[in-house]
Amino acid sequence: MKDVAARAGVGLKTVSRVVNGEPGVTPDTERRVQDAITALGFRRNDSARILRKGRTASIGLVLEDLADPFYAPLNRAVEEVARAHGALLINGSSAEDAERERELALAFCARRVDGLIIIPAGDDHRYLEPEIAAGIATVFVDRPAGRMDADVVLSDSFGGARDGVAHLVAHGHRRIGFIGDRPRIHTATERLRGYRAAMADAGLPVDETWVSLGPTTPGRVRAETERMLAGPRPVTALFTGNNRVTATAVRVLAHSPRPVALVGFDDLELADLLSPAVTVVAQDAARLGRTAAEQLFHRLDGAAEAPRRVVLPTRLIVRGSGELRPQEN
Repeated sequence: MKDVAARAGVGLKTVSRVVNGEPGVTPDTERRVQDAITALGFRRNDSARILRKGRTASIGLVLEDLADPFYAPLNRAVEEVARAHGALLINGSSAEDAERERELALAFCARRVDGLIIIPAGDDHRYLEPEIAAGIATVFVDRPAGRMDADVVLSDSFGGARDGVAHLVAHGHRRIGFIGDRPRIHTATERLRGYRAAMADAGLPVDETWVSLGPTTPGRVRAETERMLAGPRPVTALFTGNNRVTATAVRVLAHSPRPVALVGFDDLELADLLSPAVTVVAQDAARLGRTAAEQLFHRLDGAAEAPRRVVLPTRLIVRGSGELRPQEN
């Protein structure tokens, strides 16, 4: 700072005001100080800044899978909010493994991030209680925390699924299959609950052979789709629980000898270009990320109210596949 002050012809306090973005410096003086910093090749020492302020200006984001297209806009939205607050985003994938989620979250804490945004893989998050008590703000997104109260931002999985299945019922379907993710996952059970509610609202029985929860691997989803389409009384429509399930179902239905209606939860790339185009229940991933990040910085700014639960609405996008009428055998 002494070297910068001497080169710019100003006092140490003026240099401090410029590098810390404080008021009281004329544009011309600020330019001279910045020119001196550039000429001398100096950069702010963030390690010293952390020691002085006790904040790292960084947050951690634990996702299910960075390669999943659903999480790209969510990740970007969190990054944009962090950037607007002068913070760096560090992220990693849990691969739906509870222990890996725990390792990632605690590794971020060990690196003294100011806050965490977590898409839970596990169902017990009490391991974070000491970190939260130590001042690390934490917000959960897409799924709630397990066995503890914490801020959470969700999509309306139950309401969205109920709307999607009701849409199939309104187009004449009575035998509707549901293929979803593993039953320990909150969104999967909420979407199954919405499916059952829509069937009950319509006075329709649910044959349990029409329901399948499990890993979203293509092999399992393909086998379950083919099973539901076979037999003397196959399903005439499918409701798929997420974009990975929908993508596999589309491939199977492309070879079906008869039209089968389809509504998927989550939009997917090129869904509008398929034939028929895929009707979906869309959730706003970017809004999920933005809302979670804004709540995190709200906490970092000192907000101390009780944990908040925010549920964002979904939207039914009608494109064609969900409007096919049933064809009985």
